[in-house]
Amino acid sequence: MAEQGSVRTAEQVSRERAMGEVSDVLTNVDHALARARKALKTVSKVGDERNIELTLAQTVRDLEAVRKRLVQDGYFAGDAVRLL
Repeated sequence: MAEQGSVRTAEQVSRERAMGEVSDVLTNVDHALARARKALKTVSKVGDERNIELTLAQTVRDLEAVRKRLVQDGYFAGDAVRLL
């Protein structure tokens, strides 16, 4: 007889797969965020590309918001259905 807890339901397997996908997306968002911050720092030092600097600053804010939403809705939403 299998140990109790060693058998996963189809729902548990599905949730684990979904969480893996969220994790993969977060990894990419984190990389993009780090790269955008680095680009902003580099462009800010030069100081003569104000439009690019503003765009990169907005991109950093947007990526931070995307990251926050993924974490909150992906990991901590529970069973509630979110309507967009």
